[in-house]
Amino acid sequence: MALRLVAFLALAIALGGCASTSRVMLGQARPAIDPAQVQVYNTPPAGAIEIAQIEASSAVGFGTQGQTDAAVARLKREAAALGANGVVLMGVGSSGSPVGMSVGAGSYGRHSGGSVGVGIPTTQKRAAGMAIWVPPGAQPAPGNP
Repeated sequence: MALRLVAFLALAIALGGCASTSRVMLGQARPAIDPAQVQVYNTPPAGAIEIAQIEASSAVGFGTQGQTDAAVARLKREAAALGANGVVLMGVGSSGSPVGMSVGAGSYGRHSGGSVGVGIPTTQKRAAGMAIWVPPGAQPAPGNP
């Protein structure tokens, strides 16, 4: 039974590493900044300069708000690495088909018995946005914080 637990934990750790980011450069990158300085916008403020289209995903999980937050945080980190001080959030959703993961117990040796399996559907959250540089003193567009 301990071997099954170790195998399950190894699988969970491997799946946790499946988070990713991608980008398509549209403008000139700037020196990297602290991700805490990156603001999230619904629409770009006046005078904002586009740097890149970016997309980020969370680790595989159970469809929680935490996964969505993790995907947006990865988006902000990617934007900060490009020197963008803003991200126009274009969308957040689940990616692809859920990955099936199962946990089970069984029998071995001369001990007979049935096995029990539980299916746990897992998904990955994706966030897409536009990394932008907002000049100091720019006025936010209506509806932005």
